[in-house]
Amino acid sequence: MKILHVPSLQDTYSYIIADESTKEGAVVDPVEPEKVLEVANSHGINLKLVLTTHHHRDHAGGNEKMKQLVPGIKVYGGLVDNVKGCTDKVENGDKVSLGADLNILALHTPCHTKGHICYYVTGKKDEQPAVFTGDTLFIAGCGKFFEGTAEQMYQSLCVTLGSLPKPTRVYCDHEYTVENLQFALTIEPDNLRIQQKLTWAQNQKQAGQPTIPSTIEEEMETNPFMRVDLPALQEKVGCKSPVEALRELRKLKDNWKG
Repeated sequence: MKILHVPSLQDTYSYIIADESTKEGAVVDPVEPEKVLEVANSHGINLKLVLTTHHHRDHAGGNEKMKQLVPGIKVYGGLVDNVKGCTDKVENGDKVSLGADLNILALHTPCHTKGHICYYVTGKKDEQPAVFTGDTLFIAGCGKFFEGTAEQMYQSLCVTLGSLPKPTRVYCDHEYTVENLQFALTIEPDNLRIQQKLTWAQNQKQAGQPTIPSTIEEEMETNPFMRVDLPALQEKVGCKSPVEALRELRKLKDNWKG
């Protein structure tokens, strides 16, 4: 499995996932289709699928153009998410294969939008799996609760994504890592892992390099929104349950000025 970043817009990434033996590829949220095709062509990748995480324009806005540029390409999107240009609707548990070795599992992760889908990709046995989390899980953060509740985000983040294998690589759609880690430190100032990761992320950003991917294991150690099961974190934000803590954290983050 080969994964390529395609920097788009101001702070957004699309991703190309390629099956290395057949050179067949899928693209996640191709908001700038010409850029995506340029990268795919330069690596000899034949794009077959579009995997749309949710309907917002900075994610689904390139789908129609993508269909024009690559006739016959399939466009996947959430069953209840009204994704532009969608040809194939998916719901939780649906599977799609790519090339000879890659399997893609749709995970319904509602809250940011009602029909948000994350895509969990597995390859050969010795390969680290990857999950493409759109705007549900960011590195050290999570998406705003535009169309859902704290209960839903808890289920999406901590149950659905939190139960993936720990080495799973996490590819989110926005480069918000430095700001998210700065906020995380206001919640857990003594968390050494957050301090270390912030220094690393600042260096990456300075060098013009992505801070993505992370892993599920790293998120469990550094992402306050995925740590709400911990009584110590609940106490920090004056709450007595994971869902309450998640709701409070989101409020704090929404009003936080970094």
